[in-house]
Amino acid sequence: MCTAIDAAAMEFPVHIPFVQQLGFELHAIGDGEAELRLTIAEQHLNSWRVAHGGVVMTLLDVAMAHAARSVNRHLPDLGPGVVTVEMKTSFMRPGEGELRAVGRLLHRSTTMAFCEGSVFGAGDKLCAHATGTFKYLRALPAGRQLKPLGGEGD
Repeated sequence: MCTAIDAAAMEFPVHIPFVQQLGFELHAIGDGEAELRLTIAEQHLNSWRVAHGGVVMTLLDVAMAHAARSVNRHLPDLGPGVVTVEMKTSFMRPGEGELRAVGRLLHRSTTMAFCEGSVFGAGDKLCAHATGTFKYLRALPAGRQLKPLGGEGD
């Protein structure tokens, strides 16, 4: 499903201010896969003038989380949310130009999702790969409430 073929950007199923601030675009989601893209800009660079590792890791994290949630595509807001329990990332080459992240759900239980993700850069060459474990959450823990979003446009 998630190949290098151009697909129009779509709305994220839930509003994530940090993801919006970084400029991530969702291009595909469903059947245990998700694809995101990011065109690298000045604010994404490290001192070597390539994509900062934190940006690449966040792209992987979001792609894998959306892959984990994609199996609930028929539910409002993709059903239960997920939180990252652990993530391991390996960097192969610098991220430059447009980055394409593909997340895949490898296995899931009722409470956990095990995923992998890859980021491809210029020439569709592999830049980074990650595995991650995510916990499905149906609601916030007792006594916790969502904090209202502040700022313009919220």
